[in-house]
Amino acid sequence: MERTPFQFKQFSVDDKGCAMKVGTDGVLLGAWTSVPHDGTFLDIGTGCGLIALMLAQRSSAHITAIEIEHEAVQQSLQNFKDSPWTERLTAVAGAVQQYNSLSKFNLIISNPPFFTNSLKAPEKQRNAARHNDTLPPEALLFAIDNLLSDDGIFAFILPVSEAQNLIATASSHHLYLNRSCLVFSKEGKQPNRLMGELSRSDSSMEKESLYIRTADGKYSQEYRTLTEPFYLMLKDV
Repeated sequence: MERTPFQFKQFSVDDKGCAMKVGTDGVLLGAWTSVPHDGTFLDIGTGCGLIALMLAQRSSAHITAIEIEHEAVQQSLQNFKDSPWTERLTAVAGAVQQYNSLSKFNLIISNPPFFTNSLKAPEKQRNAARHNDTLPPEALLFAIDNLLSDDGIFAFILPVSEAQNLIATASSHHLYLNRSCLVFSKEGKQPNRLMGELSRSDSSMEKESLYIRTADGKYSQEYRTLTEPFYLMLKDV
């Protein structure tokens, strides 16, 4: 059966041409990140364009979305064209390590590949989307350092251990954690994701936590509140 576009409140996302589909990580990051009202944003590894579209809904910024996989770039271009914000969204094909911009970005965001030295799927596209061979942490941070404005923010979501490694490495690029959120799939479980915001300012740090589901399996009120501007509905399942 052909996959139908995912309908959000103000836009739709067709992800059939993308290795990584619309998922909770992207929605969480797009909803949680501190978003300036305007400026220029960069979405690294945009895939189907989900996070870029969420940022467009939340701001009046001009957003560049970069993606290494050709089919995903074409898919994101179509999703941008079909959105209410097509004139503020641009998709670029290529690796961020080779991307040159005439201006710096005041928000850079990424749901990056994260598996390291682990068993890979047979599909080349899916491997590129999930494994960090093409975008290891050091290369990602080097690109952020090169592209982020002096007062800009870099926002990400990663499994907890990978996030901790990224944060530790970031200090060598003079990037520091200012805000973080531990994500729990359910009350009573260990956190499985960490969202963070890095900047060039080594200032005080704001710590948060988010439970997606309560102990009885229902979506938590905090998760509903965070994602309500985007999801058409949330079922108590």
